[in-house]
Amino acid sequence: MSEIKPNDSAQTENSADETDWAAAKAFFDNLKTNKPRPPKPKYAVTIAVSSRTLFNMVEERKIYKEQGLENYVAYQQEHENEPLKPGAAFPFVTALMNVNDRLRKLYPDSEELFDIVLMTNNHAQVGVRLINSINHYDLNIERFCMTGGKSPIGYLKAYMTNLYLSKDSEKVTEAIEEGIAAATMFMPDTQTELSETQLRVAFDGDAVLFSDESEIIVKKHGLDTFFEHEKEFENKPLAQGPLKCFLEALGKLQRKFYAKNERMNCPIRTFLVTARSAASSGARVLKTLRSWGLEIDEALFLAGAPKGPLLQKIKPHIFFDDQMFHIEGAKELGTISAHVPYGIGQKYNRGKLIEQPEKKE
Repeated sequence: MSEIKPNDSAQTENSADETDWAAAKAFFDNLKTNKPRPPKPKYAVTIAVSSRTLFNMVEERKIYKEQGLENYVAYQQEHENEPLKPGAAFPFVTALMNVNDRLRKLYPDSEELFDIVLMTNNHAQVGVRLINSINHYDLNIERFCMTGGKSPIGYLKAYMTNLYLSKDSEKVTEAIEEGIAAATMFMPDTQTELSETQLRVAFDGDAVLFSDESEIIVKKHGLDTFFEHEKEFENKPLAQGPLKCFLEALGKLQRKFYAKNERMNCPIRTFLVTARSAASSGARVLKTLRSWGLEIDEALFLAGAPKGPLLQKIKPHIFFDDQMFHIEGAKELGTISAHVPYGIGQKYNRGKLIEQPEKKE
């Protein structure tokens, strides 16, 4: 096969891009500021969060629904000097920033860092309160995308987004359909004290890190057929799921710590929390991760037991699952949870098929 090389116009465009970034960096380097500059998107792990996940805007949302857009904007302007309360994604975002601090100490010139983008369909006039709130909590968020009522999903790829978090399940579904890792966030029912020195991320397996191939077999043919299938295809890697790329991004940053002999003191820890049984269907999962060149720090096979009590011990900054009953069980016990609306599991609730409304002619 012949080697595919970029054409001249692409090379010219890349060269111009590099020149622009170099000039921008030189400009900011000459400014006197203690705030670190955002990393170049090309190298960063970009996390896009909506304003309603970063901050608790329940009261403001109520005004919008009951009194309309104009009253909502007026209210936000009247209260723009009052910082918004932290939302579901707030601890996750602060943990990302703590990882950045550690990375900058080890690699002062590296741009392989987390970059948080505020991605919201809020009106630009609401932006003042959002900026004031971000400054109040000393969050390093410099990139904003405020779309004035329009869906921001079309901008996610332009921002080179690695993960999108929102309270709007329809937007999350749209993002996943666009091939972007995404989840709908939920506030826990009780508050849990989380680690301030280590980012802890927990993933479900099927239909989250992996495809829903095995879920389909369970739902359609039962557990015995599923166990037989997993044994037969134990050495065939599962197809990737919607959040595999995010685990990959976390692994890339973890290896930067390992390279500095910081494995035992790494500020990122990942967990696989799966309803699978280890002896009956666990080998394929672990071999799939190995085939991808990815590590998971802790693998927990629950054989159908509830996930909430175990997550209560792990205390992750975020837990991803495709099944809402796992999300509900986790948040009841204080875990910040994020629903991934992907795969056949969305058609079922606690193993029972959800009746779909008949399509009208």
